[in-house]
Amino acid sequence: MKKSIDERMRIILKGVEEIFNEDEMRAKLERSDKIGEPLIIKLGLDPSAPDIHLGHTVVLRKMRQFQDMGHDVRLLIGDFTGRIGDPTGKSKARVALTEEQVMENAKTYEKQILKVLDPERTTIVFNSHWLGKLNFTEVIRLASNLTVARMLERDDFKKRYESHTPISVHEFFYPLMQGYDSVELKADVELGGTDQKFNLLMGRTLQREYGQEPQVAITLPIIEGLDGVNKMSKSLGNYIGIDEPAEVMYKKVMEIPDGLIIKYYNLLTDVHPDEVDKIQARLDDGENPRDIKMELAKEITRLYYGEEGAQKAEDEFKSVFQKGNIPENIFTVEVDTEKIDIPSAIVESGMIQSKSELNRLLKQGGVKINGEKVESLFGQPGDELVIQLGKKKFIKLIVK
Repeated sequence: MKKSIDERMRIILKGVEEIFNEDEMRAKLERSDKIGEPLIIKLGLDPSAPDIHLGHTVVLRKMRQFQDMGHDVRLLIGDFTGRIGDPTGKSKARVALTEEQVMENAKTYEKQILKVLDPERTTIVFNSHWLGKLNFTEVIRLASNLTVARMLERDDFKKRYESHTPISVHEFFYPLMQGYDSVELKADVELGGTDQKFNLLMGRTLQREYGQEPQVAITLPIIEGLDGVNKMSKSLGNYIGIDEPAEVMYKKVMEIPDGLIIKYYNLLTDVHPDEVDKIQARLDDGENPRDIKMELAKEITRLYYGEEGAQKAEDEFKSVFQKGNIPENIFTVEVDTEKIDIPSAIVESGMIQSKSELNRLLKQGGVKINGEKVESLFGQPGDELVIQLGKKKFIKLIVK
């Protein structure tokens, strides 16, 4: 039996930052029920970074919730706009990607995104199919819908203009092209991060100009990474990758600050809002956040590895980090000590940020080799060293 409009709206609004607007969303759901046609839900991605982490899945998870209600997703790979690059939040023009780079990244995106979305209700499209065919008359008509004054209201462009940093005319076309994508797709709803608000609202503007019902624009928060402060980012090392082994994914979720538990439940899982309210009540009542975080880690891992994979990851975590055992599967690196010393090899592996941090850990007694605390790192050719850094990080070095 189909859920009520109120119930569906609760799920749609879970974790949402802003919606433009709620009444229109209700009206679209009612019309969809009446005529028996699914809504078209749009998400545009410029394939400039092919490796997806959980931060990218915030909007994907919301898309999946729409799919579970019976609606269809149009996943738009911006192979045309990707050659320009989204100027949002940038202090200077982005370097354009080549067509080959765009298409190679798009293949990786497609493979990873379908780990979240239902392939049966996902249509993948490329905006070069229409943007590349517009003639100059059509481009002029498109550009006539936006004034320079409105574009300069954008904070990023305003700052560049005031600091006399060059702004190329083609950058003004990015939000126009993203908005035109909505016209071409006849999108009912478009999702994006909070940084995409201007671009999403441009879709509403252009749809009106082209005689269409404007899409509902939904923005979702940017989620913090493992440090609890900065946006989840591969470059900052505070990310959880969706292709990482289940045991690694589980362990990383356990590393987030307690204050992010509810946010992760809202943005990274499909747990019902009523259940999230109950989890918040448990935290408010003083229940140990570690236990609730273990439930969260298992829930997130289950989404990508199934019940069996999640259970195995939990068992591994309990064995290694609660009972102090050495994990079965350890990241392994071969080290040629004639070319690189062992501390440098550990830093290069990414297990620790710097030699100074490693030295500090050694002085604090936080480093073990094969289960024994050490004050320095050493090894001979032929040695296999299981090195434990602090309580949670393990690396095996095979010395050559």
